[in-house]
Amino acid sequence: MKTLNVGIASIEDMKKRTMAIARGRLKPSRNDPKVWFTSPESFAKVLSNKNRALLNVIAATSPESLHDLAARTGRKTSNLSRTLKTMERYGFVRLHRGARGKIRPEVPYRTISLTLALEAVE
Repeated sequence: MKTLNVGIASIEDMKKRTMAIARGRLKPSRNDPKVWFTSPESFAKVLSNKNRALLNVIAATSPESLHDLAARTGRKTSNLSRTLKTMERYGFVRLHRGARGKIRPEVPYRTISLTLALEAVE
């Protein structure tokens, strides 16, 4: 089962971490987060119950297009397109573009693991 590791840190902390990695002071482990959010609220907004249910439908049914997904979920294609583009930016979904502009969504991970530090990263 593939897991995506997600972290939450301020922009300042993310910059500090990136600089520490670039300077060789920090070596990221393979379990470190690959995707970062700036707040728990932004994470919760992208992975709301409604959006997690959408990911579950995609994973369970492998829709052939956004129109197919819209029929399965009762959501409008335009709404799905916006939501999936946002989730694609974070790696929660992949959008495969096919013939005649057809877009096929795919969920590459079955679990998402959240890391939330209670103190600033040095």
